[in-house]
Amino acid sequence: VYLETYGCQMNVNDTEIAWAVLQKNGYTRTSNLAEADVILLVTCSVREKAEQTIWNRLRHLKALKARRQPARPPLRIGILGCMAERLKEEILHREKLVDIVAGPDAYRDLPRLLAVAESGQQAANVLLSLDETYADILPVQTSAGGTTAFVSIMRGCDNMCSYCIVPFTRGRERSRPVASILQEVRMLSDQGVKEVTLLGQNVNSFRDTSEVQFQSVAAPGLSRGFSTVYKAKPGGLRFAHLLDQVSRIDPEMRIRFTSPHPKDFPDEASVLQLIQERHNICKQLHLPAQSGSTRVLETMRRGYTREAYLELVQHVRESIPGVSLSSDFIAGFCGETEEDHQQTVSLLREVRYNVGFLFAYSMRQKTRAYHRLQDDVPADVKKRRLEELITVFREEAARAHRAMVGQAQLVLVEGPSKRSASELCGRNDGNIKVIFPDTETEDAAGCRAPVRAQPGDYVLVKVTAASSQTLRGALLCRTSLSRAAAAR
Repeated sequence: VYLETYGCQMNVNDTEIAWAVLQKNGYTRTSNLAEADVILLVTCSVREKAEQTIWNRLRHLKALKARRQPARPPLRIGILGCMAERLKEEILHREKLVDIVAGPDAYRDLPRLLAVAESGQQAANVLLSLDETYADILPVQTSAGGTTAFVSIMRGCDNMCSYCIVPFTRGRERSRPVASILQEVRMLSDQGVKEVTLLGQNVNSFRDTSEVQFQSVAAPGLSRGFSTVYKAKPGGLRFAHLLDQVSRIDPEMRIRFTSPHPKDFPDEASVLQLIQERHNICKQLHLPAQSGSTRVLETMRRGYTREAYLELVQHVRESIPGVSLSSDFIAGFCGETEEDHQQTVSLLREVRYNVGFLFAYSMRQKTRAYHRLQDDVPADVKKRRLEELITVFREEAARAHRAMVGQAQLVLVEGPSKRSASELCGRNDGNIKVIFPDTETEDAAGCRAPVRAQPGDYVLVKVTAASSQTLRGALLCRTSLSRAAAAR
């Protein structure tokens, strides 16, 4: 089997789950397309461009299928994930190229679907589940010896933002039991993984109700000035409890999480407190804004105003000094005026994010926007607005990063830099890429001989230059998370 992943980090994790299921059923994995008997594409549906990439890829695979030697078994091609969920009929009928279609909740069914495909029939399962979390399947890490890993803590989303396809391709929100998450993180720690990112469409509304004693907990409040289209559900162990437990497993393992929703950082903010207190929880938050205009935010059904969002940003910065912020923005949403766009520009200037994910709006079928709103911003206007947002984001990120020049940053080494074999690359606490020379250095533990930094090591790097995307610096020494925290 040959696996190819497109889209978000959730899809990286889904690939690992699908591979774990297939491995148990006697499949072996190849990284060589020509060797494959089965090709599976784990797909994304969030934007039209993501789907177009898959259709183009399928045309390439059609030629591969046609060239298959008669002596070999027929090549089977499968579409997995969100696009499978959204476009099952079209995928099965368009050019009759695809043999199996499996939605995000159907990976356990892959061996059966492939067996049906072996008999020459097309096979599909896109049933969405109310309880599938794959809690009992430990994902097989796709990058052997990797220093970082993703751990899925929940699936689906209940927020129903008007632009978003996710609730329709991934279903309702459901959380994995805390015990199974802790087991997976312990296993990763034992394998030497140094950074874990907890994943979910909306991680901070996590709610484990797997045991009776968890059911009596009251529903949490929302952040001040925020509302939601659904009623808060009582009961369950919450995200702050999970974060607390995960961060205790290995003091030398960094913990990140994504993606939270701004509404779920209430005033008592135990999650923010934990980030501030624990040296191994990264001082970095993803706060998706989507727009800087209150009017557009209301049309998007985001549940907050511009003012409430800015108040939250201020609260976060007061709670976690030096926090790194990232965000998502959509340019040209339905009904967005030039004035609305300028409000987003000014929000980017005011907040000064370190990392940004910016896209032109792409209308998706099934969403509320598709049924209720007009996609009335012309494509060329969307493109211009997106370019303006990207320019402003880069200017402000470069300013934020230049403020770090002269500082020592703790960096987790990931491996050689893509552009130069004589340089190493890693990320700092704020998830910003740091590039530095691959030279011998001393070890802060006091070992006499000079050492060379390896993937998985923590090093201190003095920043000498900065851009909107990266920091560059000089290597000071190899250290550890605990030692660096004690020296602060």
